[in-house]
Amino acid sequence: MDALSSLRYHRAMRAARRERYGTPAVIRIEDVAVPTPADDEILVRVHAATVNRTDCALLSAQPFIMRFMTGLRRPKTQSLGTDFAGRVEAIGARVGRFAVGDDVWGINDLGTGSHAEYLVISADDSVARMPAGLSFEEAAACIEGAWYAHSILERAAFENGRRVLINGATGAIGSALLQLCVYRGATVTAVGNARNLELLKSLGADQVINYEEADFTREGQVYDYVFDAVGKSTFGASKRVLTPRGVYVSSEPGPGWQNPFLALLTPALGGKRVVFPVPTDRKAFLEVMGRLITERRFRPVIDRTVTLDEIQEAYAYVASGQKTGNVVLKLFG
Repeated sequence: MDALSSLRYHRAMRAARRERYGTPAVIRIEDVAVPTPADDEILVRVHAATVNRTDCALLSAQPFIMRFMTGLRRPKTQSLGTDFAGRVEAIGARVGRFAVGDDVWGINDLGTGSHAEYLVISADDSVARMPAGLSFEEAAACIEGAWYAHSILERAAFENGRRVLINGATGAIGSALLQLCVYRGATVTAVGNARNLELLKSLGADQVINYEEADFTREGQVYDYVFDAVGKSTFGASKRVLTPRGVYVSSEPGPGWQNPFLALLTPALGGKRVVFPVPTDRKAFLEVMGRLITERRFRPVIDRTVTLDEIQEAYAYVASGQKTGNVVLKLFG
């Protein structure tokens, strides 16, 4: 950047920040300097992001093991936010992949600082040009949940055309997982609450189960895969509805971190097994998701859209586990 541009991007911006781990009450909206991109970075004006389960985990540092990556006693960074959709405002001297004015989206599990009006990110990180035909809000709602859904299928070595049950199919991960399974030819049974059963059908579910009235583990059907997108079931309870070589995957480690342990143990025993979905290549995911959106095979589910001034309430709502799809944070119109 030239000197004039450098001066331009040192004005102030609004950002959600925290100094310690805790509940949403520790979040503050502050005026801070707009960051200047290094030679290998881009400066993005963030138009939209989501407030998601990953953000809540980073805020509270729960489970505790996260602190070995984010800071043992206090967070290494005060910034918040993991995914984003926005427009490139400036580029570093060595950046060749992007140009000023490009619409981009991206994600990093350990944080991008996207709950702010601007962020800087390496051009080699998990950032790509947005697919055409989406608003920034829609684009943001296609990232975090879908990223984990994609990782679940990759780690499970998912075979197309199988019978699948998705527990918690109305959340960001679950609604994305449902659409990805449908895209890959699966016969899908989706579990959700009564008010969202029609939504699940519209996303392609072949059958729906209202968890308020029925326990999917006692319905008498069997599946090649059981995906628990909310971490509220267990392998022990789900085994009875798995085929002899069926696969159980939960988005959470489970009580006593049983799912990572069972993921090591059950393959050696043969038969029904647990897979723990360690996330996969984020760049490859953005390519896959861009293609699905372009082909109109995926649509984001948005619960509500909030502003930066409503960030504490948004985090509390997401942490409550009551949202449907995504909570979108809109920073610029």
